[in-house]
Amino acid sequence: MTKRTRRKHSSAFKAKVALAAFTGDKTLAELSQQFEVHPNQITKWKRQLNEQAAAVFNGGKVSEPSVDLKTLHAKIGQLTLENDFLENALTKAGLLCAKR
Repeated sequence: MTKRTRRKHSSAFKAKVALAAFTGDKTLAELSQQFEVHPNQITKWKRQLNEQAAAVFNGGKVSEPSVDLKTLHAKIGQLTLENDFLENALTKAGLLCAKR
């Protein structure tokens, strides 16, 4: 049995297959025979097209939710202080080994 090499499909081909799947004229089995691609791959490309379709109208930029870094850094500092306090308290109580 010969081993097939991994095929690399262009983005234009993927879009063509995904759009054909969206139209719903043919079943996944028919599309997989037509384009010689596994039905699971067609489903994956269809989902990717559906999720990233908004980026087409944003100029290719997918909007990320803004994260407040100051709040995150403050939380990290607070958790670090709490960990240090608990480590010292447990060490003094003899419940934590000091060899860490």
